[in-house]
Amino acid sequence: MHLGKSYSLFEFTVWSRRQIYASLACGSLPVLLYQILDLRWLAIPTPVVVLLGTATSFIVGFRNVQTYGRALEAHQIWTEIVNGSRCLGLMSRDFIGQRTAAREFVLRHCAWLTALRYQLRTPKVWENAGKASNVEYRKYYRVPEWETPLGQALAPYLSAAEIECVLRSPCRATRLLGLQSSALKRLLDAGPLPNGCYMELNSALRSLSNQQGRAERIKDFPYPRQYAVVNKLFVRAFCLLLPFGVLTEFEKLSASVSGAMHGQLIWLVIPFSAMISWMYLALEQVGESTENPFEGNANDVPMAYLCRKIEQEMLDLLDEVGEMPAPAPAAGPAIVL
Repeated sequence: MHLGKSYSLFEFTVWSRRQIYASLACGSLPVLLYQILDLRWLAIPTPVVVLLGTATSFIVGFRNVQTYGRALEAHQIWTEIVNGSRCLGLMSRDFIGQRTAAREFVLRHCAWLTALRYQLRTPKVWENAGKASNVEYRKYYRVPEWETPLGQALAPYLSAAEIECVLRSPCRATRLLGLQSSALKRLLDAGPLPNGCYMELNSALRSLSNQQGRAERIKDFPYPRQYAVVNKLFVRAFCLLLPFGVLTEFEKLSASVSGAMHGQLIWLVIPFSAMISWMYLALEQVGESTENPFEGNANDVPMAYLCRKIEQEMLDLLDEVGEMPAPAPAAGPAIVL
């Protein structure tokens, strides 16, 4: 996600420039028909456009609130995963009597984190990461899950047999939780793990399983398509009709001035209608880029960064040196995934 102070106006304008082009085109056609071909009947009463703009504002605002709620919940889920991982690391160190077994348990947890983030980065048909504007912006950041195969990413944490077992499974993160549970049961039966500690560790696994389910719900169930379609239709209808609705207003203004600008202010419909339309279209694009917080866009949850942070902290609890989280870049957009 973007960890800098803000997006620059240039960045935002380039990202949404296609909306600006469309707004200029929609604003130019009515003026040309009205002013050059003298098609005066094309003008729409201004109150009609005002009412449509008001309704569109409510719909766009509702959609953006809902999509922000999805993004906020995704961040809350990964905050719970980070906190649960720290507790699991502490309990692994103190409850499991054998250091080797504790280390294997921690590494298997890191493998679960890796499998989960790979699962959540799998593209879905309704996601927007493949749109041209988002693909262009990807030059500022990397998506590790799309660059390294899962088997290679799991190699530092699991044995070859475990990797083969996980890769064969259609539910890889769940399979790793199952391997963790089986390992705890073996430790309980062998004696190094007391029954009370076994229950605490199982409770931690259950909590992590719940967070996995919450993340899968956001990933597998998109923002309701009916609301998305209505939002898109209303915004485009408003942007299309807006220049027709302000033609007469600018014509009245043009008639009230004298000199070289007399009769020419009608051309100001193009920049002003384009500016207003761009505001609505940009808000729609922002909501669209926020509704899927695991898809691989610049504002996604930084899962790879969080996983590196968890790994470093858990291995530090075992007095080992783990991989430090990658810092934000010193120059340019501060985006970390």
